[in-house]
Amino acid sequence: MARVAFLGLGVMGFPMAGHLAAAGHAVTVYNRTPARAADWAARHTGRTAPTPRAAAEGAEVVMACVGNDDDLRAVCLGPDGAFAGMAAGALFVDHTTVSARVTRELAEAGRAAGLGFVDAPVSGGQAGAENGQLSIMCGGTPEDYARADPVIAAYARICRRMGDSGAGQLTKMANQIAIAGLVQGLAESLNFAERAGLSIPEVVEVISQGAAGSWQMVNRHKAMAEGAFDFGFAVDWMRKDLGICLDTADETGASLPVTALVDQFYKEVQAMGGGRWDTSSLIARLRR
Repeated sequence: MARVAFLGLGVMGFPMAGHLAAAGHAVTVYNRTPARAADWAARHTGRTAPTPRAAAEGAEVVMACVGNDDDLRAVCLGPDGAFAGMAAGALFVDHTTVSARVTRELAEAGRAAGLGFVDAPVSGGQAGAENGQLSIMCGGTPEDYARADPVIAAYARICRRMGDSGAGQLTKMANQIAIAGLVQGLAESLNFAERAGLSIPEVVEVISQGAAGSWQMVNRHKAMAEGAFDFGFAVDWMRKDLGICLDTADETGASLPVTALVDQFYKEVQAMGGGRWDTSSLIARLRR
């Protein structure tokens, strides 16, 4: 078992840190809102710390799951950042979905301080985090990945090293690109069925067993049918992720016409007041 610090207790980080504690690791948590950390400590075996640096002191592995590039820099760097509290040889594992650029920047800063660094974005949403069934794609040296893997196992259904620093983030981008088109296709399909007078549950029961079947169909059709978008991955975060995908596509020369279109559809959902709705809310703009 390892001495672990976990930075960021949002809808993903809160249960992930809980799985680490349940697995027997000695866990210290930090959250920007201290009350959230206190709530975690009341439910799990572990302690809280007032800063990322304090959480990281004495930890063998420091893990983060925060919001974006700037949030990640804030918990890593500076006098109160995790890197300042980590001893040489300690390992930083980042579960945040961020740009490959900031990943490589922080990996280099970590190496200069004698730290290991693994980018390890996750897929599976809030339910996957709560059930300990996340898909995790990693970038970093084979040695750093080998150290991270047994700790990550506390909440992973599958975990793979995809290459050097940044490879995990690039794989997560591929994941979000694939999801964007699937959710839009599902929204259009169910809206079509609804307008044609068909029963959505009956349609899904039939077509989900054939070539149209997908995880999104099984897990999101009910939310779309009921117009209940109060769980899952928020539109604001999806647009953040798709923005990273589109920026990286410009750098690599990849063409993402469907992704760019769906990003604009999510922009419309935001304009409808749905920034905190989950991604299945794409159907809402079709019902106007």
